[in-house]
Amino acid sequence: MDINLQQLPDEYLAGAWRVASRVLNQNSPASPLALAVRLVLSPGKLVAQAADEQALAQGSWAVQRDELLKRPYLRFELPQEQVNALVTRLRRSPNGEQSQLSLYFASGMEMQLERV
Repeated sequence: MDINLQQLPDEYLAGAWRVASRVLNQNSPASPLALAVRLVLSPGKLVAQAADEQALAQGSWAVQRDELLKRPYLRFELPQEQVNALVTRLRRSPNGEQSQLSLYFASGMEMQLERV
């Protein structure tokens, strides 16, 4: 089921996410977010991981909302990269054990994530 993004609790976004698909567009192919196969979002802390589960980069993340529509954005701050990504969809199974998250970055990169 789709979650209403205007009423999305921030804690729904925390956890370990596997990158299921990605479209780079104008994003640097060498950036930590473009190379990550997994993102771990714990309170205020972001870890972008490579396939071998080594950290590519560590930083922070926060949820921000636009004033008019209250759409949620994720603000990622890494040592060499600071970007915003619009949360375009969050789907959760009825029991909450499976989730899919769709992000659209200002650079045009799109990322589909699945909860690990």
